[in-house]
Amino acid sequence: MTETHPEKRVIGYARVSTYGQTLDSQLEQLRKAGCSSRNIYREKVTGARADRRELNKMLGKLSPGDVVTVTRIDRLARSTFDLFGIVKRIVDAKAQFRSLAEPWANSASSTGRLMVAVLGGLADVERDLIRTRTAEGRSRAQKRGQHMGRPSKLTDAQKAEARRRRAQGATLAELARSYHVGKSTISRLTAYREP
Repeated sequence: MTETHPEKRVIGYARVSTYGQTLDSQLEQLRKAGCSSRNIYREKVTGARADRRELNKMLGKLSPGDVVTVTRIDRLARSTFDLFGIVKRIVDAKAQFRSLAEPWANSASSTGRLMVAVLGGLADVERDLIRTRTAEGRSRAQKRGQHMGRPSKLTDAQKAEARRRRAQGATLAELARSYHVGKSTISRLTAYREP
């Protein structure tokens, strides 16, 4: 009995950032690269968004042997960290990734596999740099006396009054209604005591 292998599907992903742009050029290149129209996922959304519906749908439907094809890497991801995460999901599904404009970005080749490993290292560096810059910015802001996070919805006087009223038996719901905030805001406020 001969073992049958599923036919390799060439799956395309095309994206433009704004509604004023057109996908036509990408779609034409992807069709020439072997993608049938029904196997091309298209969206008009910024690459910075994590909730790209069509990309996530495509990644969820990958089968071993599929070849995910893009015209250029920047159509798939806007950062090294994002690119590595997406390519890793493709490779983990036992599918392949290739970019038409960047021949080195082909996970079927040894050079492409090396590049995936390098991307992983670069993504780690990028993550550390972001974490360091964020921590430094937070530290500088705190030294200047700036409050971190969203501004409080209540003034200091309102906070003191809410604590007093809560201690006198007012319910979370009553306090939340009177200050136009959520019950969780009042709960956090009355559970916390400033030193």
